[in-house]
Amino acid sequence: MRDMNLTIDEQSAALIERATVDPGTTFETANVEFLADLRIKHRPAFESTRAKLKAVGCRVTQLDKAISPSGEGGRGPAQSEILIGFAVDCELFRSKDMRSFADVAVSGHRETMPVRSKAFRNFLARRFYEEDGGAPNSEAMQAALGVIEARALYEGVEREVFVRVGGIGRTIYIDLGTDDWRAVEIDDEGWRIVETPPVRFRRSAGMRALPLPKRGGRIADLGQLLNVRSDADFTLAVSWLLAAMRPTGPYPLLALSGEQGAAKSTFTAILRKLIDPNTAPLRALPREDRDLFIAANNSFVLAYDNISGLPAWISDTLCGLATSGGFAVRALYTDGDEMLFDACRPIVCNGIEDALTRADLADRAITVSLLAIPEDKRRPESEVWSAFDAAHPAIFGALADAVSIGLRNLPGTKLDRLPRMADFALWATACETAHVEPGAFMRAYDANRTATIESVLEADAVANAVCKLMQVHARWIGTTSELLSALSSSVSDDERKARTWPTTPNVLSGRLKRAATFLRRTGVNIVFGARSDGKPRQLSIARLSSSSSTDVPVSDADLSGCPRNSNGSDGEDTRAPGPEGRGKSSALIGTEQKTNECNGRPVPMPVPMPVPMPVRGSALITH
Repeated sequence: MRDMNLTIDEQSAALIERATVDPGTTFETANVEFLADLRIKHRPAFESTRAKLKAVGCRVTQLDKAISPSGEGGRGPAQSEILIGFAVDCELFRSKDMRSFADVAVSGHRETMPVRSKAFRNFLARRFYEEDGGAPNSEAMQAALGVIEARALYEGVEREVFVRVGGIGRTIYIDLGTDDWRAVEIDDEGWRIVETPPVRFRRSAGMRALPLPKRGGRIADLGQLLNVRSDADFTLAVSWLLAAMRPTGPYPLLALSGEQGAAKSTFTAILRKLIDPNTAPLRALPREDRDLFIAANNSFVLAYDNISGLPAWISDTLCGLATSGGFAVRALYTDGDEMLFDACRPIVCNGIEDALTRADLADRAITVSLLAIPEDKRRPESEVWSAFDAAHPAIFGALADAVSIGLRNLPGTKLDRLPRMADFALWATACETAHVEPGAFMRAYDANRTATIESVLEADAVANAVCKLMQVHARWIGTTSELLSALSSSVSDDERKARTWPTTPNVLSGRLKRAATFLRRTGVNIVFGARSDGKPRQLSIARLSSSSSTDVPVSDADLSGCPRNSNGSDGEDTRAPGPEGRGKSSALIGTEQKTNECNGRPVPMPVPMPVPMPVRGSALITH
């Protein structure tokens, strides 16, 4: 008999206390009536009481049937209601991109699952089977997931969810991928294994576990497993690995090249397995950018094997992934909703040829050329992987030590000049004392960037033609149409007829803008003037003095009224300049001239080279 003078909370507490001794007392008529009334009038209190009764051994599925309006023989609660009830014990939250997640207690540890994932559906189905002995129908499952997702989005807090590597402030966490969901915690004092990291990780199909890191290892031991050409290349490979152990980018793309038999695939697979092992470590390049971003959404490290060339679209997409990019597509079964992918990922790829031919991607990359392995030095693959598996825990621990040193040194790390990948350069410099002497990284990185620039310019017919033009002229001023005519007349018929040769001024303008940064590094500066008063826009190409590669000798204002062809046309006349060096018949200015006049005022010219600049390869200018 219920005491009507007690409050709801007191009655619930009394019922739970009696059920702890005898779960059958829950099914007494008075208690069933109390729970039925509580379910209708105070649903949150009912769900809390139901969960506590279950915890003390009550068969809540049968209890649900007993308190249903139709009685013991009635339909009982809907399957969707039962499934929703299972989520009461889960902590629901949302991510920054408005995806719903649930923290689920499994075998004494916490697992984080997307509400719409297969893992969470399996969790609900298993709980339903344990309670009811059957399987929920698909309609009930979808209805329950919809309600749970809404609760996560509108009632849950916002948290960031990571894949493999996460962080809070100056502390980094690396998901070990083990069944107990432990992680490595790294800060400026060292590293340790934590049972329940404060950050949330999600896992996707194919992720594999990392070994527990071991103390006392050496990064140098990794050199015995990698086919590197020099100590500088090994320093760059290690620096890429240490960058990949940070939760945020930008990350440089690591491009490996070498002839057949140079162990490029093994090199790539080792790097990935060190920090993000997967059942399919190496993959072919996707055919569209959607697939590339889906891969980035489900993996931390992207590794691509046997690349023979990079189309323009994938080169642009890789640029975005290296420095933070996003992708949006229409969500399935909707008219206006978008599905967003926002990721910045470490990328490593390999191929026989140098695939980086576009300057914007090459400027974000580290290129490493591997030596062919002589037959008497080759090892069976099983032996290599056996040696790697034995050394992996110690190397992993040594890398974690280096990350800790980097976190400690980073606030005080300064560089005289910052390259394009400034954050990466600062981080690699902060970590370098863990594996090389101070200054070794920047020396290796500068030399690598110089070699990359040469390689890219060698493959660019337009850049080569510009370099040839500036071997005999200190400055060129004119329109893009004039420049196209001048460059076309300086190349062979085969080059001019090639598909890669620009045929219109606007295409040439785009090619020049892409090559401008690398050309400036070789001593050739390009400045585009502004459009004004309907006049054709002019551009200036100037040879920089040997003391500077970053001077801008002509501004937009200087170009706005500079002389053009003597006939005042848009630039079809390309005859050699007259002895005065201006206003005769072309915008080409000879090397003997140090000043020019524009709108009645002198314009400084770069100091001319005493001899023509040397050429490397086809037409590369070097200093």
